[in-house]
Amino acid sequence: MVHNTIQIVLDNVGRHVTNPEEESPEKQNGDEDVSRKGNVTYAIDDVPPWYLCIFMALQHYLTMIGAIVAIPFILCPALCMQETDPDRSNIISTMIFVTGLITWLQATFGCRLPIVQGGTISFLVPTLAILGLPAWKCPPADALAAMTEDQRRFVWTSRMCELSGAIAVSALFQLFLGYFGVVGSVLRFVTPLTIVPTVSLVGLTLFDHAAEAAAQQWGIAAGTFILLTIFSQCMGNVKIPTMAYNREKGCALVWFPLFKLFPVLLTIVIMWSVCGILTATGVFPAGHPARTDLKVNIIEDAPWFRVPYPGQWGAPTVSVAGVLGMLAGVIACTVESISYYPTTARMCAAPPPPLHAINRGLGTEGLGTVLAGLWGSGNGTNTFGENVGAIGVTKVGARRVVQYAAGLMVLQGVVGKLGAVFIIIPQPIVGGLFCVMFGMIAAFGLSALQYVDLNSSRNLYIIGFSMFFPLVLTRWMAEHSGVIQTGVEALDAVLQVLLSTSILVGGVVGCLLDNLIPGTDEERGLAAWAKEMSLDAAGASEEGDTYDLRSREVHPAVQEEKGELILLRLNQSKIVNIGCWLNI
Repeated sequence: MVHNTIQIVLDNVGRHVTNPEEESPEKQNGDEDVSRKGNVTYAIDDVPPWYLCIFMALQHYLTMIGAIVAIPFILCPALCMQETDPDRSNIISTMIFVTGLITWLQATFGCRLPIVQGGTISFLVPTLAILGLPAWKCPPADALAAMTEDQRRFVWTSRMCELSGAIAVSALFQLFLGYFGVVGSVLRFVTPLTIVPTVSLVGLTLFDHAAEAAAQQWGIAAGTFILLTIFSQCMGNVKIPTMAYNREKGCALVWFPLFKLFPVLLTIVIMWSVCGILTATGVFPAGHPARTDLKVNIIEDAPWFRVPYPGQWGAPTVSVAGVLGMLAGVIACTVESISYYPTTARMCAAPPPPLHAINRGLGTEGLGTVLAGLWGSGNGTNTFGENVGAIGVTKVGARRVVQYAAGLMVLQGVVGKLGAVFIIIPQPIVGGLFCVMFGMIAAFGLSALQYVDLNSSRNLYIIGFSMFFPLVLTRWMAEHSGVIQTGVEALDAVLQVLLSTSILVGGVVGCLLDNLIPGTDEERGLAAWAKEMSLDAAGASEEGDTYDLRSREVHPAVQEEKGELILLRLNQSKIVNIGCWLNI
């Protein structure tokens, strides 16, 4: 029975899904397509059974939570919000709600790849530069404590309105870039030596915030990143016995890679429990930042149900300095998403995305950032690299799964108390996570160096200067906020924000030097980069339907038998990942 079922599935999959000679006349790509599609359980156009969609969607939801939970811990203090302010939970609920909404739009009408769009660290760098202006600096702590609740609310909502307007207006650039098809003209200037400083400086610039959070209790912070390192890097191949259900034989024993799928969540749970024990035994005195009861009132004050809506903190305000500063975050996200699209397509057995799909994807991402600004999330949207990695591990690249995940995110976004749970994580634990997360963001940017010739003194000069000079300039600008005086106050604010945003300075310097200093295409990495991107203006015959706005149907028998194959894999001690994988 098992042998016959597997044979039927393989025959159907081979006939309907993995036979490139029937789908495309380009035989030279046939072997690559067979290998690519043979490595996934569900390809991009497949529709798994609804019950499997729910479990697989939960996996994407948990992965997204691990990535987005860090943002409010930096954003809220910069907005001058108190640690016990219950609106902190409303902000993270808004982020999750908007993430679900935009993810559905992107997967359905945008690039149509199974990617999750949500809050990003990239927008924190210009956010901190904007809120560092003299007009937006927080009042002294004693003055803030002496204010009434309404006065404190006005302090942070006025700053949130400034961010909302800056995010929404600056995102129109990305919307225009995508929907008007300007990507093809711009991509020839976005080289690997432009990507390296733009993306890597996102992580490097935020090291102060990691140090500040971790320094509140170095023992807890060290325990956090040590456990995270052990779970994710040393115990990834360790599997534990787990019971799984097989509809033919009932419960079956499978070996589940717990540490590979849940390194971040396991670390948070263990270290949170340690903090709870040390709180209960009195090791941490009252008011200590590592105590687990420090912000428990946030859960008590959070509503059970609350639907986020546009302008919930007030009407967005717009300033030239804010818009131009936030444009740096938009550019960084654009560059990052362009590099994620072909990677995601390869992981979910789809052909390389043509230019029309990338244009729609960037345009929809820009639209999503506009909506995020109007909703008052305090952040923009970008492709979650963690969820892209989850596809590579689970071998589930179906678009329908991400659409289900978007529904779960919208649902969680209206349940206020769930959002409050993530806000009360002790600060030293968050600091330990920052030490790893920000480092990985910097490493992702540096990974683009694989395309360039690192034996070239030209390239080494560009890399070194475009990464070091922005750190020097932005640090000096932060310490001398009033040094620019042109006589025009608005222009002073614009220059202050632009020169204080490291990712913008680094990206501009890297782009200018790489396009002005003579160098061969091989030396600059353009040949290898063009091969990796595979950006063609047209789709590949019938395969191009993957990115069309109409859905492709897959034979129902293949769907049913694929579901049976998954259950059989469970019985054969193979893995169906109904947990989540957090790629740190």
